[in-house]
Amino acid sequence: MKLLHTVALTGLLAAGPALAQSTWTLPTAYPETNFHTRNLKQFIEDVDTSTGGKLKITLHSGGALIKMPEIKRAVQTGQVQAGEIFLGTMANETPLYSFDSIPFMSAGHADAQKLWAAARPLVTARLDRQNLHVLYSVAWPAQGIYAKRELNAIGDFKGLKFRAPSPSTADFAKRLGAVPTVVQAADIPQAFLTGLVDAMMTSSTTGVDTQAWDYLSHFYSVPTMFPQNIVFVNKAAWNKLDEPTRKAVTEAAARAEARGWEMSAEENATNIGKLKENKLTVLDVPPALMTDFTRVGGEMAKDWLAKLTPEERAALEPVVKR
Repeated sequence: MKLLHTVALTGLLAAGPALAQSTWTLPTAYPETNFHTRNLKQFIEDVDTSTGGKLKITLHSGGALIKMPEIKRAVQTGQVQAGEIFLGTMANETPLYSFDSIPFMSAGHADAQKLWAAARPLVTARLDRQNLHVLYSVAWPAQGIYAKRELNAIGDFKGLKFRAPSPSTADFAKRLGAVPTVVQAADIPQAFLTGLVDAMMTSSTTGVDTQAWDYLSHFYSVPTMFPQNIVFVNKAAWNKLDEPTRKAVTEAAARAEARGWEMSAEENATNIGKLKENKLTVLDVPPALMTDFTRVGGEMAKDWLAKLTPEERAALEPVVKR
């Protein structure tokens, strides 16, 4: 009997490493219905399957666990192991992080993907120095203009309270004569209903997520930019994984990135249809206003490129549309 007990115990100890499991907590600011969150959930399921359950990731959506502005710091310090943020929220740290949020530098998803391919090594290296390992990044659908009233000329923006989730959006608003205001995604409806903001530049996805038809009247469909969300993990948590698990997660992340970009492209047409179904007035930007938009975007691109390091400029200038 003693021999059987010894053999059983030896077997359990030998199996210990194979049964070892890592757990990550991953907060995001976006709701369950958002395509970024749906993609994250698929990524998490994929990781669970491809690692044989060796890595379990718990997702906390809608900013319920940690609000967007605090997520990066929480991952850096190990408060949580991983997180997803809107990349533009880091733009105050370095001009590099604005690569995806300068208006009209990309004409479509294909251009935006080329820009990300050029920026990725630079962004990854910088975040690595900040104790973060990049998993993947996915663009939002084209950012259009939402407003409580019709906008026909640049003068219509003067004094308009304009939601600006990133420094680049704030700069764009100022150059149009608007007043930039910081409002988190979850607070958008209340901000419009209480008069805190009059207009915003965001995707058709956010318009549907927040039921924009309840608090404003107009949406101008124009591909101003394709800003990205980025998913990263604390480097210590990453390094604790064994090599086969890291390989499986890296491959799952590559699949999530490819899938997410496809979802983003499909989302725009679908959600513009939903905006129309709910009686929001969907318009093209008037030609004169479009001329002003592209002029301002060109000025911003020139100013942004001048702020980059020589290495960054050499990598990014060839793929910037101006």
